[in-house]
Amino acid sequence: MPELPEVHALVIDLGTRLNGRRVERLDIVSFAALKTFDPPVSALAGQFIDGVSRHGKFLDITVGEVHLVMHLARAGWIRWRDGAPVQSGRVGKGPLAARLVLDGGSGLDITEAGTKKSLAIYLVADPSDVPGIARLGPDPLSDAFTEQRFADILHEAGRSQIKGVLRNQSIIAGIGNAYSDEILHAAKMSPFKPATMTPDELTRLYDAIQGTLRAAIARADGLAASELKREKKSNLQVHGRTGEACPVCGDTVRQVIFADSTLQYCPTCQTGGKPLADRVLSRLLK
Repeated sequence: MPELPEVHALVIDLGTRLNGRRVERLDIVSFAALKTFDPPVSALAGQFIDGVSRHGKFLDITVGEVHLVMHLARAGWIRWRDGAPVQSGRVGKGPLAARLVLDGGSGLDITEAGTKKSLAIYLVADPSDVPGIARLGPDPLSDAFTEQRFADILHEAGRSQIKGVLRNQSIIAGIGNAYSDEILHAAKMSPFKPATMTPDELTRLYDAIQGTLRAAIARADGLAASELKREKKSNLQVHGRTGEACPVCGDTVRQVIFADSTLQYCPTCQTGGKPLADRVLSRLLK
């Protein structure tokens, strides 16, 4: 799933390609992906793109007075197309969900792999009209996200497990499953640690958030959208690396499987050498 660093890099890459371009049309291939009906997709035709931005993990393309907002969900992505689109195969049977066609025929192919379709496209007058954006918590890279603001967030979360707090978009915007694993590994904390923590632990976790996200953004600087997935995967320390050696201590990276996701961690770095029970309400094995 694209998270804050990848969406940030998409904003920069797409901004250089899209700003000032005229939209010819938006083709919706997977009608389930379009979550709004007013304004209609025809409202984009002939309008010029004024900017590309993000809200958490939401991508926002401003076209005239309309915002084309996308959430790429778990398996969505955006591919730049230099030439005019070529129709192939049966419409709606492949990964293509929508296609933004610009003057001259180039544009974006919005795709989603797999059979579980969660990608969402919105056309709105104001980004806050998108329910997911309206519910977003603070951006962890904004100036307003100070260590004191983070302390207030953890205080409000109480005994909630810190992994869930970091992933909850209504609490902190932009951090998903992968980077929450990476942040907790950098902070040397168990994913099941309660959000209530000492001042030293809070500072360590806050620094891990800032360091992990900013390092990922720096690595993605200047990369095209087509290179971002590979760059992310190649630099993850524990997420998606079950059974491999931890690059810090050499212990074997382990995982916990949930109903719809998994998490990865290093026992030596994060849980005092003790494995976590592989069930939803896990606690450290005694």
